[in-house]
Amino acid sequence: MLSLFFFLLSLLLAHTAVANTEKVIFTGPSRLPVPIEHPTLEDLRLHALSPQQWSVRTHLSAEFPANVSTGGKASWLLLRGLEEGQRYEVRICWAATEPTSFRLDTYELPTVFETPELITSLAEYSASRQPGPVELEDQEPSISTPQQQSKHTYDDVSSALFLQIQAAADYYTTNQTLMNNVPPVFVDIILDPYIGNVLPRSLVPTVAYITLLAIGSWYLSKYISRWVQSLARDDMESRSKSKTI
Repeated sequence: MLSLFFFLLSLLLAHTAVANTEKVIFTGPSRLPVPIEHPTLEDLRLHALSPQQWSVRTHLSAEFPANVSTGGKASWLLLRGLEEGQRYEVRICWAATEPTSFRLDTYELPTVFETPELITSLAEYSASRQPGPVELEDQEPSISTPQQQSKHTYDDVSSALFLQIQAAADYYTTNQTLMNNVPPVFVDIILDPYIGNVLPRSLVPTVAYITLLAIGSWYLSKYISRWVQSLARDDMESRSKSKTI
């Protein structure tokens, strides 16, 4: 009876899993004196994640692995506002109907700027995100200085990392169009800090639910045990009375 109760409760609270997940775990780097004069990190026009803005939903370009780039198409994000020594993880989630293999790597800013392969990849991705001539014409002229236009300050970018995501198509089809032109993959990218460097923040509600369920089941089993014992005593008393009569 008790097992059936918890089985039904689990069915009511269960959520259908229709996505794949890949993640990388890292610690916040030491603070670096990042200048706020142009060109700045904002000029790269990357998606940025922080503990305050912890998720982004977007499309990432993918390609079939090649000899030159076995990891697939590279996309870049900026992880900012980190705490030095704090443990974090970044997860990428995508639908199971879009077979893709992802590889996530984090790099400190000096490492990217000093590695020709990485800085070339970052520059190519940044160039693909720059506004075109038509978009530039549509922008209203501004008399503010470059320093005023920059949204970053010294504090919120002083502990930052680059995140490189490589997406490789993981399927084969007779559809030649899909083989020649891999469609972008719709993804959720989530930055999740660890509580006490032990538990991801997103798991706190799950742990609380399991704890409450365990406490509730203990009290419920104790009540059922007393109820069963009471029935057994009543049955024994009724039998003893019938024998006496």
